[in-house]
Amino acid sequence: MNQPLPCYHCGEPVPAGSTWQVSILGAPRAMCCPGCEAVAQAIVSGGLESYYSHRTEHSVNPEALPRALQDELELLDRSEVQQRYVRSDGDQQQIQLLIEGISCAACGWLIERRLKQMPGVREASLNLGNNRLNLSWDTNRSKLSSLLAEIRRIGYIGHPYEPDRASAQIAAENRRHLRRLGLAGLMFMQVMMATMALWDGFNQDMTPEMAATLRWAALLMTTPVVLYSCTPFFRGAWRDLKNRQLTMDVSVSLAIGATYVAGIWTTLTGRGEIYFDSVVMFAFFLLAGRYLERRARQRTVESTARLVNLLPPSTLRVTVDGGTERILLEEVREGDLLEVKPGESIPADGTIVQGVSSIDESALSGEYLPLAKRAGDRVTAGTLNVEGPLQIRVSAIGEQTRLSAIVRLLERAQSEKPRLARLADRVAQYFLLIVLLAVVMVGAAWWWLEGGERAFWIIIAMLVAACPCALSLATPTALTTATGSLHKLGLLVTRGHVLEVLNHIDTVILDKTGTLTEGRMTLERVEPFPGQDADQALQHARMIESCSEHPIARAFGRSAQQAEEVTNHPGLGLQGRCDGRLLRIGKPGFVAELGSWAAPAVPNDAGQWLLLGDQTGPIAWFVLNDRLRSDAGALIDALKRRGMRLVLLSGDHAPVVERMAAELGISEAIGNATPSDKLAFVQQQQNRGARVLMLGDGVNDVPVLASADISVAMGDASDLAKTSADAVLLSSHLQVLDETFDVARRTRRVMVQNLFWASAYNFGILPLAALGLIGPALAAAGMSASSLLVVLNALRLARLRRRRHQATGATLQEQTA
Repeated sequence: MNQPLPCYHCGEPVPAGSTWQVSILGAPRAMCCPGCEAVAQAIVSGGLESYYSHRTEHSVNPEALPRALQDELELLDRSEVQQRYVRSDGDQQQIQLLIEGISCAACGWLIERRLKQMPGVREASLNLGNNRLNLSWDTNRSKLSSLLAEIRRIGYIGHPYEPDRASAQIAAENRRHLRRLGLAGLMFMQVMMATMALWDGFNQDMTPEMAATLRWAALLMTTPVVLYSCTPFFRGAWRDLKNRQLTMDVSVSLAIGATYVAGIWTTLTGRGEIYFDSVVMFAFFLLAGRYLERRARQRTVESTARLVNLLPPSTLRVTVDGGTERILLEEVREGDLLEVKPGESIPADGTIVQGVSSIDESALSGEYLPLAKRAGDRVTAGTLNVEGPLQIRVSAIGEQTRLSAIVRLLERAQSEKPRLARLADRVAQYFLLIVLLAVVMVGAAWWWLEGGERAFWIIIAMLVAACPCALSLATPTALTTATGSLHKLGLLVTRGHVLEVLNHIDTVILDKTGTLTEGRMTLERVEPFPGQDADQALQHARMIESCSEHPIARAFGRSAQQAEEVTNHPGLGLQGRCDGRLLRIGKPGFVAELGSWAAPAVPNDAGQWLLLGDQTGPIAWFVLNDRLRSDAGALIDALKRRGMRLVLLSGDHAPVVERMAAELGISEAIGNATPSDKLAFVQQQQNRGARVLMLGDGVNDVPVLASADISVAMGDASDLAKTSADAVLLSSHLQVLDETFDVARRTRRVMVQNLFWASAYNFGILPLAALGLIGPALAAAGMSASSLLVVLNALRLARLRRRRHQATGATLQEQTA
């Protein structure tokens, strides 16, 4: 079978019967698509076809690159936009662009040559290391949008490069750490050679002048390491001493400073060993360990920073005349009507006004399947529109969006320390105080036994070995990693104590509406009274309820015709005029007052019963119910296997609550409970010694959520920015709560392992250093290895063993129905 001919531009197979081709280098070349044909023709027309002779890899297919709209390019010509990206020097403009689609060095040559042919372009220089293009041009001769369009025409995409401030700061700090580490590593080998030449086994024929020269050379090479590379240690020690705190920076600074000063004295007097190599070795090992620890912890923290980058830089706003205009994200205001096309990110929180599509919320909630959304449903900033175009009415922007609230709560959880972490910090301080006292006593003993030089180096080794780096890192690294893992599962931890206390929970209290149920009322059936028509009754009910935004009203659906003179009576029902008839829908007593007739008794069947009636009498009963979540039963079974005591605590009618408890297999059920009743019940259980977890919807459960040992709120039913819960269940899967117990158990096990290892290492190595069996260099290497081991052990928590829920298929069918 013949293999299809590869496209001369991108290398993709050329479809059979394709007529796309371009004459390149004297011969017709087949193309796989009109995009490649257009790009290749633009390159040839620009006199740059020699690009194809120099390239080492095929170009990227232009149809595989993100599509940029012309109006989005023209948006970059606006002066207020260019203030963010462009530097001006008179008529000369400079910008740094990030280029997509580069495959080899010839791509850089092509981009630079083509742009330099454009009028007014003074400089076009591409850094192939980071794909950033430095562009300088005359604004009177060319617009930025035309230059970006030309880059697109030859098959690449250019975006203004604007590093995130937090990311830029982290990158700058990483560079400073690397410079300090590089300097220490470079000088380590040089100082080692200089000091080795002074050892007794090497300096047999060395003159006193040469020995003095080597001492001074070692001092000169060590000084920048101490004064530059070790600056963070000295600053940290000074800060901690001013705050009357003993930390590892204090012991590190004492060890490095004392050894350096002793080396200066030796250099000046010419007597004894200089040990500058120990100073530089200790600094190098410690800086290397801290850099690796920093990078390991940064991997988890960066996942939070990436959430901010989910928002698009611009969006389409629907104008008054029905057209659209592209605006910056900063120009979006509450109440604006935005158009979001398939494949675009949703720029702000809002409600769908028009359109049907699927929304990918995996980046925020851990929900791995797109969720079907239609008119009336709410959408969240930072989620992705998958299928169809949507028009969205903006309800929240900027710091008020759900995305911003998630970022704030996640950062708060990562900054808070649980009891075990605070205990580790206190132990580290006391440990260091005890060690410093021991160093004084051991040093005095060695001084009395063998003299000052031997005692001095034993003191230094003890100070190095005493650094509680691993002890201080044991819990924060594990908690940060576990918090990020839970966010991937769909649980947002907002308080630092959650993972620790979860291991002690023995009672789980569950709310009903919006928690075990979906919180969405559905119309089950219509029961007309004798002589009444069910279809007409439903139509009239829809006409009245279409004027209301109450959750009950959504169960009836929307009607194209709406009732007139609609009035809302909170807690009772609605009144309106349909086809000339004055009707009421709601509680039986309220409806009966319209015609002063006797209200019928509410049937005993399950569900919420609403009555429709007019001045002459009742017309029909409407039975509403709240659908049980598909995995509620699986959660109850899982918690039972863990030996948890389960209580269903709800404000709904007692018979309804008891029926649901029986359906789910919950032995304890309490109905008709007010928020104060719920609070009293939780406090009563706590007074009996129970450790309580409360799972509620966060709307009317704020007091009880605040009182429980651990509180979890449903994310789709509460304001994330104001929640009193310790954690928020972002995804729709209740079984994530069961998985959270597993993560909490693993986290505690890792923390205990880290604390045991760190304590065993510190207490084990100190006697060896005190006996003179370990020198400063070995102590420094062991301390760095111990810290790195603790960090790597904590990173095991990033590996998720997520269980796919059995109800996934059913849920997907329900969402797409």
